Amino acid sequence: MLSVTLPDGSVRSYEQPLTIQEVAADIGPGLAKATIAGEIAGVLVDLSTVIDRDIELRLITDRDPAALEVIRHSTAHLMAQAVKDLFPETLVTIGPVIEDGFYYDFSRDESFTPDDMIAIEQRMQVLAAKDLPLERSLMGRDEAAAYFHNLGEHYKEEIIADIPSDQQLSFYRQGDFIDLCRGPHVPSTGKLAAFKLMKLAGAYWRGDSNRPMLQRIYGTAWTNKKELKAYLHRLQEAEKRDHRRLGRQMDLFHTQEEAPGMIFWHDNGWIIYQQVEQYIRQVLRQNGYQEVKTPQVVDRSLWERSGHWDKFGDMMFTTQSENRDYAIKPMNCPCHIQIYNHGIKSYRDLPLRMAEFGSCHRNEPSGTLHGLMRVRNFVQDDAHIFCSEKQIQSEVATFNQLLFQVYRDFGFEDVIIKLSTRPEQRVGSDEVWDRAEKALEEALEKSGLEWALQPGEGAFYGPKLEFSLRDSIGRVWQCGTIQVDFSMPGRLGAEFVDEAGERQTPVMLHRAILGSLERFIGILIENYAGTFTLWLAPVQAVVLTITDRQHDFAKEVTATLIKQTIRAKSDLRNEKIGFKIREHTLNRTPYQLIIGDREVETRTVTVRSRNGKDLGSFTVDELITKFNREITRRGVPESEE
Repeated sequence: MLSVTLPDGSVRSYEQPLTIQEVAADIGPGLAKATIAGEIAGVLVDLSTVIDRDIELRLITDRDPAALEVIRHSTAHLMAQAVKDLFPETLVTIGPVIEDGFYYDFSRDESFTPDDMIAIEQRMQVLAAKDLPLERSLMGRDEAAAYFHNLGEHYKEEIIADIPSDQQLSFYRQGDFIDLCRGPHVPSTGKLAAFKLMKLAGAYWRGDSNRPMLQRIYGTAWTNKKELKAYLHRLQEAEKRDHRRLGRQMDLFHTQEEAPGMIFWHDNGWIIYQQVEQYIRQVLRQNGYQEVKTPQVVDRSLWERSGHWDKFGDMMFTTQSENRDYAIKPMNCPCHIQIYNHGIKSYRDLPLRMAEFGSCHRNEPSGTLHGLMRVRNFVQDDAHIFCSEKQIQSEVATFNQLLFQVYRDFGFEDVIIKLSTRPEQRVGSDEVWDRAEKALEEALEKSGLEWALQPGEGAFYGPKLEFSLRDSIGRVWQCGTIQVDFSMPGRLGAEFVDEAGERQTPVMLHRAILGSLERFIGILIENYAGTFTLWLAPVQAVVLTITDRQHDFAKEVTATLIKQTIRAKSDLRNEKIGFKIREHTLNRTPYQLIIGDREVETRTVTVRSRNGKDLGSFTVDELITKFNREITRRGVPESEE
């Protein structure tokens, strides 16, 4: 007898080995139809996998998030089969799953065209409708190499040559198409019902610019057509919200080739930047942080002692002076330890919270640069907390509360938390990493927050919590982080005197809420589609006149608002009022203050919101009160005040 334990704790017993598909069928025909894969010991496997021992099994249905990886991997194979059917001379290479989809790289003398893409997708639909079974088989390395050699598929042959000679390889057949793959895959092509090919691109074989250029076809795949339609709608929305396009339209910022990865902030954009920075500065002061400023250029020796030179040396901009090597700082932490080390610290001084809006430079590859989202020069809302080991949990809990309040003020309610543990390349002993990871995990458990484990994704000096935001169209952005570091303070000589008069090394918590200000502002632009809440809007109100008879009063109103720190402008142009309203609505100005002869007489303004709603007449004092109330509310809806 063998036992299969299911996630709900129930156990099913069988007298002889059977497949996962047979277990699903034993539970019920509906489940058998919906199941596309299984999971054993955290590893996804095919439904054809034979169970011959006691196991814990999770059945992966088409409603399970894990199903997407299997579906997308299988759809990549479906695309390769369609390409080989239509263009038999094409050579296949690799086709991995990526975020929201997949791609496959092909070698072909002629370039694929948009019409070819349409034909490939149509052929995929035909193959999916045939409901071809995907059959797994094993083959020795030499036999596999000979098989692909005979087909002329020399890219597959090269992949196989890098695999140890004693290893068996798995293959998947669907119809007359066979591909080398670890799997798992859906049981048949009929499970692939919602996919679309997205774009063509070039890619060097194995990422090496000295190797042949291949043609990469990107696609997306989902569990059903409703999800596919929703994804395509998100893409359309994302295109409309692209921060680079809105940055041009709203005159916020620009980039240019003379300073790749560096931002030229225009007045409107710099207003937003300053609002964000000053808000964070105020929050830090209210929560016991010191603000410091450290040098931009620091001797190489500091980065060697901190460990950054070995880890990030090729990402640093360097310079020389008087036979000394320097690096333009890529991060602030080693410099903050220098301030900490200036003077003797006692346990009474801890926790010591040190913040800096430090300008950092990293030599990111030019091909990865992307507007505000990926830059070479950025400023973080960076801070480091020096504390004793017993203070870690309370400091992490306090930080978590602060982080959630900040996100809420910016209008983000949906926050995803992940605990990232030790990577392969790291500094510090396993014992130190054990303590650091345990401290973060216990802080999360005590806070009652939901979180997920992210193995191997910690920083090289310590584990971390990562905080990601879900924006208004469902995209997820990783922003905040707090990292426990037992190593760097010791490497750079940081100490404090404990209660017994003994010298101890403090723990260092690296933390940021927004991440880089540049990237966070890019996220804000896209989240709000440029329609900022009042406190962030570059121009908060514009005063519009109907005729030149109202100019004097309009100037008076504008001046009064500006004195009360409202960002206001007046539009006194000799244009029709409808034209002015449309223009400022397109400019996303939150409020339009319209002045005609009646308003001059009553010394009021008629207020119109950017969504076209007439809010009625206000005196200037009433308007200032309204604006200040809304600014104080920041991104929190009025109903939640």
